[in-house]
Amino acid sequence: MVQADSIKHSIETGMACDLVQVAGDGEHFEAIIVSAAFAGKNRVQQHQLVYRALGDRMKAEIHALSMKTYTPEQWAEARR
Repeated sequence: MVQADSIKHSIETGMACDLVQVAGDGEHFEAIIVSAAFAGKNRVQQHQLVYRALGDRMKAEIHALSMKTYTPEQWAEARR
């Protein structure tokens, strides 16, 4: 069974992130990802960066991943 920490590690290894939080039940996961790499990109492009970081895991291991992506500035604003 896939563990949330394993997904978190794959994202952090595959792209520069300020924050990665992943929770889930082994099949369905939710993630919050904060990265400067998201600047100037739309939501689809941001998610594609995360999918690229996860590589084949999205096809083989991870059934569903819901994510919220933020630039550091958006994250700071969201936390106010």
